[in-house]
Amino acid sequence: MLTPGEAPATIFPADVRSGLFVGRLWLDAGPTPVLVRDGVVEDVSETAATVADLLELDHPGAIRGTPLFDAGELALRAAAQDPRRPFLLAPIDLQVVKAAGVTFATSAIERVIEERVRGDASAAAAVRAGIEARVGSGIRAVVPGSPEAARLKQVLVADGLWSQYLEVAIGPDAEIFTKAAVLASVGWGAEIGVRSDSTWNNPEPEVVLAVDSRGRILGATLGNDVNLRDFEGRSALLLSKAKDNNASCAIGPFIRLFDGGFTLDDVRQAVVELAVEGPEGFRLSGRSTMREISRDPAELVRQAMDEHHFPDGFALFLGTLFAPTQDRGEPGRGFTHRVGDVVRISADRLGTLSNTVTTARDAAPWRFGLRDLMRNLAGRGLLDPAGRTSE
Repeated sequence: MLTPGEAPATIFPADVRSGLFVGRLWLDAGPTPVLVRDGVVEDVSETAATVADLLELDHPGAIRGTPLFDAGELALRAAAQDPRRPFLLAPIDLQVVKAAGVTFATSAIERVIEERVRGDASAAAAVRAGIEARVGSGIRAVVPGSPEAARLKQVLVADGLWSQYLEVAIGPDAEIFTKAAVLASVGWGAEIGVRSDSTWNNPEPEVVLAVDSRGRILGATLGNDVNLRDFEGRSALLLSKAKDNNASCAIGPFIRLFDGGFTLDDVRQAVVELAVEGPEGFRLSGRSTMREISRDPAELVRQAMDEHHFPDGFALFLGTLFAPTQDRGEPGRGFTHRVGDVVRISADRLGTLSNTVTTARDAAPWRFGLRDLMRNLAGRGLLDPAGRTSE
């Protein structure tokens, strides 16, 4: 359980008063989009009924809303929330949640290991060193889709080392998949779900981009692309079961909008920190440095939109460098979650996303869907008869 002692620095970045942040709160009236400007939280629902509407505006940060309270009070309220009935929601609503996989060399190697051991964690340590020695340096040295990458593929195929994961790691086409259904993501402080029948799994700390229907990259936030290594390792065709389960996608705490002081270049230089605290006293930490990503974030957005259209925009997980191998308990078994783990993902300019692990079976069920949202907005008189929101 998260406690009031975690507020407010464990939600917002230190420079919260210098940036523009978009989020969603569950207020008495229902889910409400907000802007945090100069450290003050504003209800903008009268102008933009949803976050998707807000991000479609030509200048999302230019609108003004009704002041509610300051960022410190918001953080205190969030820290006191019931994780099964959160006050602070994921900062997206109608957007499709997409994810890019195998975008770092380390994650590519770990996926090859999962494939080779068929999801058996006890066998992973035995093959990790050999795979890293024979494949790792080559992956790190080439640009995906380049002639050099094609030549490396030929060598690896000849050596019997080729894998479907290496295809998306260094080939021309990135792995882009749908991570979660619309409105299914959870936010800061909520429980995150790991399938109850998974025995090898881990958090995936990532930067998440907010993209509108026109393809504009408007800002960034943090995400946890909860991953089941045993399921995906058994077969890549189990990707949806490994990735999309109840409460298995956490995003937040807020989308930081790009402006003169925060741009896509800051995302390219970001360092994402991970800390896991287990109920038995176990501690795990790590970091993912975006400078080591194999494909530029803008290229991943382009590939996500290739021959596709997202009328309500989309959120895109950019992948992670971090793949925990530290033993937890039995030697050689590596890391896997336990119920009660507190997972904190942070970046200097984006704040901190905190969640407590439970099983997808026991997490609060996802019940508030699109029909509920439309009914709620209609009852509040927030639906524009023309079907759009104007500045």
